[in-house]
Amino acid sequence: MSDRREFIKKAGIISGAIGILNYGCGSGNGRERKSKSSKNMILRFKPYEIELKHVFAIAGNSRRSTPVMLTEIEFDGIIGYGEASMPPYLGESHETVSNFLQKVDLSKFADPFLMEDILDYIDNIAPGNYAAKASIDIALHDLVGKIINQPWHRIWGLNPDKTPHTSFTIGIDTPDVVRVKVGEASEFKILKVKLGQYNDKEMVETIRSVTDVPLCVDVNQGWTDKNVALDMINWLNERNVLFVEQPMPKELIDDHAWLTERSPLPVIADEAVQTISDIKSVYGAYSGINIKLMKCGGMRSAFKMINTARALDMKVMIGCMTETSCAISAATQLSPLVDWADLDGNLLISNDVFDGVTVKEGKLVLNNRAGVGVMKIS
Repeated sequence: MSDRREFIKKAGIISGAIGILNYGCGSGNGRERKSKSSKNMILRFKPYEIELKHVFAIAGNSRRSTPVMLTEIEFDGIIGYGEASMPPYLGESHETVSNFLQKVDLSKFADPFLMEDILDYIDNIAPGNYAAKASIDIALHDLVGKIINQPWHRIWGLNPDKTPHTSFTIGIDTPDVVRVKVGEASEFKILKVKLGQYNDKEMVETIRSVTDVPLCVDVNQGWTDKNVALDMINWLNERNVLFVEQPMPKELIDDHAWLTERSPLPVIADEAVQTISDIKSVYGAYSGINIKLMKCGGMRSAFKMINTARALDMKVMIGCMTETSCAISAATQLSPLVDWADLDGNLLISNDVFDGVTVKEGKLVLNNRAGVGVMKIS
């Protein structure tokens, strides 16, 4: 498409824009600190399994639990918390994350404020392993925020009143169960509906029989024909749907470009975009992107992706996997920057080990705790 030819020109603005935003803490926090320290950062991690309140079904699979790895980075008696969540499609597991984290040696860095150097080192240990990398990134952000006693939304200069409403996810299920799930989500102003199987219209009609709140739909690559997809989007447009997420397989870039050009609703890339390098391939083929910490490697990468997408006039959504309140609270620190949020992963589980961000009448509510805003409760 012709829009794609503008990518390189517009992308030239991005690095300067990110530099002006001054990612990272550095100095200027109002507290004196030494430029070097003899103390070492200590990394700890342990596997955990989060249990879902309901069977979670999407196009292609269903599950009752999600493996996660809980991480800690300690420095001078202060502990930062992190997390890797590993749903099946990421291809990571307790074993792969443990193998990656065993290679991490933070003792070579005497100063946790050298975040760019530390996270560049983490990125270069091995390709991929983005959930494992996110667990380090989140713990490091939590640690640094605690050292200067500030939450990250304040460090970034973001207004906590501008957090969006989060959607609440309704997985694919029978009409009776769907109605129960919708009833449990009565405080939410936006519902996210999983589609992509044989019962798409039944799912939407069941929800519409009990509520008229706006919907967004996530097809998880479940539609395979662009004409059928367009017909379905036109049908959804008449039922108060805000946007459609990843309607077709991610490999069908040209079909998505065709669909986006004709769609009355924004078309958002999810599986088609993982890291900042993927934005170039989806630019012009989608209306916007869904950024997830577990896909891109953490808060640092997500921050840069948001600003890249904004420089290209793309819509931005911040999403999640099924996660504890640690990773959800970390993502929420970025949420004042985005158009839409789908940060309900902690609300879908029954055994959270953190207390963090809350939801009031569907709106994400940041607290003033330092770091990513969490407290360990078990």
